[in-house]
Amino acid sequence: MNIRLALLAAMIVASALTPPLMAATSTGNVGVAVTVSARAKLELSASTVTFANADPDVVPSIPASGGAISITAKAKTATGAAVTLTVVAATDLTSGGDSIAVTNVTWTATGTGFAPGTMSKTTARTLASWTGSGSRTGTQSYALSNSWSYPTGTFSTTATYTLTAP
Repeated sequence: MNIRLALLAAMIVASALTPPLMAATSTGNVGVAVTVSARAKLELSASTVTFANADPDVVPSIPASGGAISITAKAKTATGAAVTLTVVAATDLTSGGDSIAVTNVTWTATGTGFAPGTMSKTTARTLASWTGSGSRTGTQSYALSNSWSYPTGTFSTTATYTLTAP
């Protein structure tokens, strides 16, 4: 009987000192890379701006009939890089052979980073700017300086908005 007890005790001690067979581990590494490229997205609430006919003595500055344009500008760019939203007119306001200088169109703006300005056909004017990635919302309200010297007609041009995120 002592031999059996001694053998049982030896087996218990041996199993306690032997590591479990399922305790093996192995590790590995995976490199993770993400590419984030510069990106810009611009949303305008209107595609047309119109001005009503008005008496220059009564209405020296005609607000756009549709009210303010809501603008959402989103950009991904490098830390510290300047993001700009500009607007430029293709031509003066034209009707047949007649024209009204597009510099008679001005705007006010609301929203962080948005600024008032005067339309130009030669130089893109800054409507909004900020530094680094982000999303900005604002409004732009156009007005036309009214004058007795304007010829009659239906005048138009195209304004191009450009959001730049270098």
